[in-house]
Amino acid sequence: MITRKHLARRTFLRGAGAAIGLPFLDAMLPAFAAPAVSRQLKSPTRMAFVYVPNGIIMPEWTPEAEGTSYEFKKAIKPMEPHREQITVITGLTHNGGRALGDGPGDHARAASSFLTGMHPRKTAGADIKIGVSVDQVAAQRMGSTTRFASMELGLEDGRLVGSCDSGYSCAYSNNLAWRTENSPLPPEINPRLVFERLFGDSDETEDGAARLRRLKHQKSILDATISETQSLKSNLGPTDRRKLEEYLHSVRALEKQIEAAEKDSRQRAPPFAKPDGAPADYAEHARLMYDLMTVAFQMDATRVITLMMGREGSNRAYREIDISDAHHSLTHHRNNEEMVEKVRRINTYQVEQFAYWIEKLKSTPDGDGTLLDSAMVVYGSGLADGNRHTHHDLPVILAGRANGTLKPGRHLRYKTETPMTNLYLSMLERMDVRTENLGDSNGPLTGLSEI
Repeated sequence: MITRKHLARRTFLRGAGAAIGLPFLDAMLPAFAAPAVSRQLKSPTRMAFVYVPNGIIMPEWTPEAEGTSYEFKKAIKPMEPHREQITVITGLTHNGGRALGDGPGDHARAASSFLTGMHPRKTAGADIKIGVSVDQVAAQRMGSTTRFASMELGLEDGRLVGSCDSGYSCAYSNNLAWRTENSPLPPEINPRLVFERLFGDSDETEDGAARLRRLKHQKSILDATISETQSLKSNLGPTDRRKLEEYLHSVRALEKQIEAAEKDSRQRAPPFAKPDGAPADYAEHARLMYDLMTVAFQMDATRVITLMMGREGSNRAYREIDISDAHHSLTHHRNNEEMVEKVRRINTYQVEQFAYWIEKLKSTPDGDGTLLDSAMVVYGSGLADGNRHTHHDLPVILAGRANGTLKPGRHLRYKTETPMTNLYLSMLERMDVRTENLGDSNGPLTGLSEI
């Protein structure tokens, strides 16, 4: 006799000022669920977009061979352990990033066109205009199924007003996500605020002073939910109890990381301005955000995330790898070998952080597989050659299997000038979001599912 009770997928452990979403548990499947229903409940398809600024040293990125037997160049070497989980894609273009008669401003156009496939209106005023980004197309169609329709994250603060690139508004350079053609969604760069957004009670309005009081008198956000946690455990089977304990342990570990980062940020003078809670160290900051993204997917808080690894045109110095020169300035290297090598090292360093996240997704159980099995993640830039500001043959990695609808492990080369938005149409289809076009798309990208 099957006696277990069905637990709703969107169950929360609630307490004073806290609401902790749960990972998928066996108890969330109806006792007599059909296999097709079980698969649907176990593994929703998720999408994420990770953006790096200022282009790439492309000869150190693009593999020579196509298919499954390609060799990894230096800039993407950190992804080699994940060969079977990624697709390297070349040949894609963002025509909207080009001047098209508007003169200079490639950095602003690169970021703003990356997820929209559109050409931005050249203005530094309030009359900004670009287009709805692919993440928001997905969020607007399916956002009601999760607590948050989407999450927008970043590693570097940026203005939304004024001119940041040759007469283009800073809104274009500093945002990936566009809810409407006039409304960007600024990324959150403070891990503490992201953590509290995920685990704070969505029904409670809490000002900064109240948050500080709660943090002062409460060791962990888990303390607020201890009563509900014990009650839930008593109704779970041994496998689900183990899953729940492991998940809550990971939440607490992440909370400790953020607390340590906040303490560290108060003790050290960072080389660039950051709000409290954001580590001075680039890799530590990136990995905190990646950990938060992992938990957000694991608890099904959202199925759509964007992350800017730096604002477009960023002049951040990467002192963590002994590069004190400004990133953007280095990319205008004019083929100076020393400068080229420094940019390559920055490219590789950023890919190392992305490889960390792919390993996290690959090792986090989700239903019958892992989070990476159910996800599709784009990593790339709106510029190829940062020295010449080219917008064709862009650097693109597509990670994950999208619940078996993607066949990774290959280098795919597409015809020159293939719109990158064709890739996005294909991704939307795998989210069961149907749209005739996106930006300059002319049809879904073929070949992603075939060996």
